Formats: sequence, C-alpha cells, structure tokens
Amino acid sequence: MKYAIVEISGRQFWVETGKYYDLNRIPTELGKEIILNRVLLLNNDGEILIGKPYLDSVKIKGKILEHLRGRKTIVYKMRPKKKTRKKTRSSSR
Repeated sequence: MKYAIVEISGRQFWVETGKYYDLNRIPTELGKEIILNRVLLLNNDGEILIGKPYLDSVKIKGKILEHLRGRKTIVYKMRPKKKTRKKTRSSSR
C-alpha cells in the first residue's frame, strides 16, 4: 500500500494514490496540477522513508478539481438596552 503524510497549508494529511481530498483553498486555477513538496513520510509498499523534517527527493503531484464553499452564516450582535444591533453574513470557509 502506497501512502504519504504531506503538510499542506499548515496541516498534515494522510494521502493515498487515486483518492480525493478536501483541503483548504489553494489559490490556483481549476484543472491545474500542483506539486506537493512538503512530504513528511512516504511508505512505498513497505519501504518507509522519514524526512527530517521533509523528504527532499520526493514530490507528489495533485490536481485541483473544484473550489468548495460552505454555506454563509448569519452573525447577529445586539447590545441589550442600548438600541444597538448589527447583522452581518460571513462565509464559513
């Protein structure tokens, strides 16, 4: 079984070949390939490579399929007895 542990935007992910992952937004175009070079660990059918902190010789290719956005949340702030109200909408991602 091939897998790797990769650091993407400050978080670590267990990545396997042929699977899809939801990551934080990466500012690139749709359909463009990205190269993940912060590989912490690589298991290549029993051969384990551990980086200190990263493996320099290993790079993982990925492709951006879609940019996801969550539902907007409504934030309502009110100070009692002051007649102050504020209603805003913010994105969850």
